Amino acid sequence: MKELTKAEEQIMQILWDLEKGFVNDILEKLPLPKPAYNTVSTIVRILQKKGFVGHTAYGKTHEYYPLISKQEYTRSYFKGFMNNYFGNSYQALASFFTKENKLSVEELEEIRNLMDEEIKKQKQK
Repeated sequence: MKELTKAEEQIMQILWDLEKGFVNDILEKLPLPKPAYNTVSTIVRILQKKGFVGHTAYGKTHEYYPLISKQEYTRSYFKGFMNNYFGNSYQALASFFTKENKLSVEELEEIRNLMDEEIKKQKQK
């Protein structure tokens, strides 16, 4: 799956929230300063070509909707992120976040509890 540019991802975030909408609906949700209508329309058409967005035509007007779920994209993006930055090592990722973000003891214990719960679930399989 192709990665999205920042502008494309911003539009997809809005479409995921809206579930479907016209360019004006997307434009309405964008922060100030808002881009031009044609800019948003162009980005949506690019997303269509990439296979992220579909549309229903109502005459000359198009209503757009996501073809790929947010969860699907997140999973794919995260796999690339893990490979590119952490060599697919979750241990390296965990080490990075615990050291770089200076997590509190409470946050570390919460993470450990989540991991312990997942370990129990997997052992029961």
